[in-house]
Amino acid sequence: MNPISTNLRPSLSSRHRRLVLAICCTSLFIIALDNTILQIALPDLQGELNLTVSGLQWTVAAYILVLASLLMLSGSMADRFGRRRVFMTGLAVFTVSSALCSLAPTLTWLIVFRVVQAVGGSMLNPPALALITNTFTERRERARAIGMYSAMGGLALAAGPLVGGLLVDTAGWRSIFWVNVPVGLAALAATRLFVPESRAERARRLDPLGQGLVIALLALLTYTIIHAPEAGWTGLATLTCGAVCLVLVAVLVRHELRCVEPLIEVRFFRSPPFTGAAFSAAATFSTLVGFLFLTSLYLQNVRRLSALQAGLWLLPMAATTLLAAPLSGRFVARHGPRLPLLAGGCAITAGAALFGAFDGQTHTWSMILGCTLFGFGFGSVNAPITTIAVSGMPDSQAGLASSLVSTFRQIGGVLGIAVFGSVLASDLDPLDYASGYVAAARPAWWIIAGCGVAVVATSEFTDRRRPAGIPRQGTVKSSVCSVVGGDGACRHP
Repeated sequence: MNPISTNLRPSLSSRHRRLVLAICCTSLFIIALDNTILQIALPDLQGELNLTVSGLQWTVAAYILVLASLLMLSGSMADRFGRRRVFMTGLAVFTVSSALCSLAPTLTWLIVFRVVQAVGGSMLNPPALALITNTFTERRERARAIGMYSAMGGLALAAGPLVGGLLVDTAGWRSIFWVNVPVGLAALAATRLFVPESRAERARRLDPLGQGLVIALLALLTYTIIHAPEAGWTGLATLTCGAVCLVLVAVLVRHELRCVEPLIEVRFFRSPPFTGAAFSAAATFSTLVGFLFLTSLYLQNVRRLSALQAGLWLLPMAATTLLAAPLSGRFVARHGPRLPLLAGGCAITAGAALFGAFDGQTHTWSMILGCTLFGFGFGSVNAPITTIAVSGMPDSQAGLASSLVSTFRQIGGVLGIAVFGSVLASDLDPLDYASGYVAAARPAWWIIAGCGVAVVATSEFTDRRRPAGIPRQGTVKSSVCSVVGGDGACRHP
């Protein structure tokens, strides 16, 4: 075997490089597709396994929780032990666990297999970005490759509702997991044949205590929120768990500040632009998860539409997201991130307010308008958030900053499914489900609108209150960052 190095051999042909890119894009596609497909399948899954709202929440949250907890660790492991090795391990775990999810006899087993699936999923994205970076060494080629890779997430969002609806209607909810198996096996074989191994010249140290604290904090916080409707929001159990979460936060921050190479670089949060970007990322991704959760249940359980019909109703949101994302990226590269972030936050707020204040989901045209506004908003904010996060960082830390913001996106998804599901369950009468759903979901829509307002506020705060040494956001010329591993240097193409 050839020596492992940071860069791939220069003799790689153009066709070989395209194959590496296709393999990496496939991995991102199946991870992103898994969440959007599952949202469409929730009502059928609920009926077959006789699940409560909290059961549905755990089905989604278990996956995102583990993914959020392990992304940073997986990047460090890929740099240390080999990116191809970690990537192939992730593909194998994800593929096998997908098959097990399709065979799950009960909710408990489904959650267990979803956790294992997330462990595999966490090993795919950080190594894939590093493999692309090392494969495409020429500046413009690398920019195009990363652009194509990033577009896979939007494509999966657009395809998810339709693919999921078609699979659920024709073969049942278990088929949404089976679809990952042939794709995963093909990607695994192709990786073994065509992707060379590489490692970082110097990998960051592992932080097992920090990793354990992150997992414990997210798991306990998610449990507390999901089960608060049963235990009471002001009940002793809820308040006790909340207090323990605060203690865990304090211990985590103290440990990370003292750690030489921490899992989470707490010092980044001294930068208002980075802090705003991180929390905007969490707020935005929480609204996506909440939007899909609330709308899928409404369309299928209240309107009594099939899964495929529900997927068609969500198509305006998915298509607008797919259209807005690249346009936002180009605008950010030329004019800076403030205006797309402002416009995106306003669109998310308007779409959610339409549902919250005017019951927009109950009328055809207002439903289409609300979905379109939300899709435009969500698609517009991702590029400016990433740009703001890395724009004030030195090149040696920008990759880590970008990875941390990606982790915050997943954390937002965990908290989103926990909060929105619990708010819905607090006011929803199981005996009067159909007639009471719209009123029960109204507070959740207002929370989504509030997240949109927070994104708008971040755009103002970031632009006007930057600390010394951080350039004006309008001076940023590129929003593309090549991340070497989960925590390596960011190199702007």
